[in-house]
Amino acid sequence: MGILRPKVALLNDEYKKKIFEEAKHILESLGVLFENTDAEALLKEQGVPNDNHRYYIPSDLVDKCLTSPPHEITMYDREGNVHLSLKDDNIHFDPGSAAIFILDENSGQIREPLHQDFIRFTKIVDQLSNIDAQSTSLVYSDVPKTAQDWHRLYTTLKYGHKPIVTGTFRKESFSIMNELLLTCRTSEKDLAAKPLAIFDACPSPPLSWSDLTTQSVIDAAERMIPSEFISMPMSGANAPITLIGSITQHCAESLAGVVISQLAKKGAPIIWGGSPAIMDMKHGTTPMGAIETMMIDIGDAEMGKYLNLPTHAYMSLSDAKIPDAQAGLEAGMGALLAGLTGINMISGPGMLDFESCQSIEKLLIDNEIAGMVKRFLKGIHDYGSPFAEEILKDYDKTNELLSHPSTLQLFRKELYLPSPIIARMTRDEWKKAGSRSSRQRAKEEIEGLLAKGPPKALDSLKSTELDKISSKYL
Repeated sequence: MGILRPKVALLNDEYKKKIFEEAKHILESLGVLFENTDAEALLKEQGVPNDNHRYYIPSDLVDKCLTSPPHEITMYDREGNVHLSLKDDNIHFDPGSAAIFILDENSGQIREPLHQDFIRFTKIVDQLSNIDAQSTSLVYSDVPKTAQDWHRLYTTLKYGHKPIVTGTFRKESFSIMNELLLTCRTSEKDLAAKPLAIFDACPSPPLSWSDLTTQSVIDAAERMIPSEFISMPMSGANAPITLIGSITQHCAESLAGVVISQLAKKGAPIIWGGSPAIMDMKHGTTPMGAIETMMIDIGDAEMGKYLNLPTHAYMSLSDAKIPDAQAGLEAGMGALLAGLTGINMISGPGMLDFESCQSIEKLLIDNEIAGMVKRFLKGIHDYGSPFAEEILKDYDKTNELLSHPSTLQLFRKELYLPSPIIARMTRDEWKKAGSRSSRQRAKEEIEGLLAKGPPKALDSLKSTELDKISSKYL
């Protein structure tokens, strides 16, 4: 790390405390709706008062449950090696989950994805050095609807080695997905010790947890698999129009998830995440690239850090329909702000159109954005003083510093060297190469990446085992 780690913050400690206290009061006075019988049984065991399915969670129970989750989560790759650590201000990128469309780079059209699209997408993510985790990023339609959640996990395990962010569409799918994960571990205990997947769990604003989402939290907690809470307040629609009001609602909904997870299994790993948005009053949309959306994300993450929990946000994505200037603007700004906040898991590279569409072209451009953000966060390094004087003395001898020992020794440490997607050649060189845009250059990179072998090939026995499980449930 450099002399200082660059940081950004929107809330001071006084306001974090106020938000936290009000969020607890909301749970105690307004309550939260649970539609899941297992969760209701856990709450009743604690004597939590209720009115039908609405439970009024006491502040002291919230405080108690906050003492047990781990403050950091280490994720392992498919082969069981340490891959990333969700703690402190460490940042990692994943493509985000559950887009229902793909931008076809060959036709230029947005369409429903197929299984082969997801295979290609997964193989590309596996090659990208600045995208740290896989995600079940596309919902493809050429498998039975009952298989659409677990089959994505099967595919990701087959074609990618990085940790995975995933989630269930049906309660029955969790056990299948657990079975798939166990092909890469020796036992349930080994899977808990070396987590490979994070399960997203999305409450339903305002102040409601569905049967499916709550069951996912309980199932994951019982197996010590990390849950990532993705509260989605929309300012002015199902949340207060004020940014601080939306942050407070997000906090209350996420605290309810903390309680359920810790009642299901004390010490269960959880990630304080979210995908909030403002409501665009002109178009009636929920722009993820709006600066106010990013401000809510930052505030949400600051609350997670205040509670000493790993954090997540959807921030490096765009509402643009193609990888254009707007896409670069929104993805770049979001990725940098998320990095400056120190959000541990940043979802969204490749995403367009309000989280509904994935683009491999944008994914490759966003990989470069992520690389630049990571370089920025390393900060300015001190290699010993004097910082410049001795080097400048040598300039008089050669009239250049390109061949200076310090340049040759340190340029790879000091500089982020982007791929050819980023145009840094002269204008004449650019014209000679075809005057192509960054999107065109990204498209040209795709087939080359797909032609490469996987960074880590899947063991043939594990591959066969995965295929058997898939065949059993299809």
